[in-house]
Amino acid sequence: MTDRKQEERLDYLIRKFKEDSGRYRDLEVSDDYTEKRMALRSLMNIRMPGEMAEDVVRIQDEFLSEEAEEKGIVTLDEIPAVAEQYGSRHLFADKISIWQGDITRLQVGAIVNAANSQMLGCFVPCHRCIDNAIHSAAGIELREECSHYMNRRKMQYGSRYEEPTGQAVLTKGYNLPAKYVIHTVGPIVGVRLTQALREDLRNCYRNVLQCCAENQIRSVAFCCISTGEFHFPNDEAAKIAVETVTEFLRGHEDKFDRIVFNVFKDVDRELYEEELK
Repeated sequence: MTDRKQEERLDYLIRKFKEDSGRYRDLEVSDDYTEKRMALRSLMNIRMPGEMAEDVVRIQDEFLSEEAEEKGIVTLDEIPAVAEQYGSRHLFADKISIWQGDITRLQVGAIVNAANSQMLGCFVPCHRCIDNAIHSAAGIELREECSHYMNRRKMQYGSRYEEPTGQAVLTKGYNLPAKYVIHTVGPIVGVRLTQALREDLRNCYRNVLQCCAENQIRSVAFCCISTGEFHFPNDEAAKIAVETVTEFLRGHEDKFDRIVFNVFKDVDRELYEEELK
C-alpha cells in the first residue's frame, strides 16, 4: 500500500508535467493509483529534453527515490557469484553473476542501457524496452544529460550525428540505485546475422568494460544487449557476452569486483547458465 505522502507527490507531479506538456494540459486521469502512475510515466516518456522547475525536479527525485525503496534495492551482497550459485568452474566464476529481474533495482557501480542511436531514451509511453525502464526510473535529468552529450557531438560532427553502434557513453544514474548508467547502441539484425554484427556486439561489451576500467567502476550489470527490439539471436548474444567478458577479465581482473549478467526472461537465464557451467 502506497503512503499518503507518496500519492501527494504523484498528484503534484502529474499536474506539473501536464502543464509542462502543453498538448496534454487537459489530460483526464482517474483516481486509481496504478493508472495515475502510468500517466506520469507516459508524460515523462514523451517529454523532450529541456529545463524543468527546480521544485518539480526535487519532488520527482523524492518520489522516484521512495519508489526505488518500495520496489526493493538489490545489493551485490544479495547476488551470489556463479561459483557459489551454480558451482561453476568458469575461470572467473567468483567475479561473475547471473541475476534475473528488474535491472533498475540493482545497486551496482553501473548498469548498462541498450540505447538507440538518438541516445535520448524511448519516447513511446510506457514501452516495455529497457531504455524506457531505465530513463523512467532515473528521472528526466537522465534525458537532459544525454541531450547535452548529443548536442556536443552534433556541434563536432554535424546536425545529423547519430551515436555509432558499439560505443559506450557514461552518465550519472540519478534516481537509480546504480551510481552510473553506461549507454551502448547495439547492432540491429535484419535479414540475417553476419560476422560484422557479431563484432559490433563484441564491441558493445568491450567498450562498456573499458569505460568501467577507465572510471574506476568496479561492478557493472549488463542487460541482454540487442536481443529484444534489435532481434539479435539470444543464444548467439549470450555466447558473445560471456566470451567477451572472459577475454577482457584475462587482462583486467584486478579492475572488477563483480560483473552481473542481468536477464529478464527464463530463456536468457538458461542460456547464461549453460555458458557459465
